[in-house]
Amino acid sequence: MKKALFTLLPLVIASVPQAAMAQREIPKAPGHEQCPLGYINTLGTTCVSPIYYEVAPTYGKACKSGWMNIGAGYCKKKTLGIF
Repeated sequence: MKKALFTLLPLVIASVPQAAMAQREIPKAPGHEQCPLGYINTLGTTCVSPIYYEVAPTYGKACKSGWMNIGAGYCKKKTLGIF
């Protein structure tokens, strides 16, 4: 029983909406094969960046105020009021 729960744990965590946080490595958004602006495609299921960006998935909706759309299903928190 414990083994089954530990096997399902990553699936449960992945399905919970992630809070925005500074991230160097992010998963590709469902339905997207490309990476968002500022991230490099690892040719797998993730994207990496040399810079920590505060990003959040869009889930197909517009970005919140103070955030900008960086494509591939993600928004990035604006810093310095510009980028």
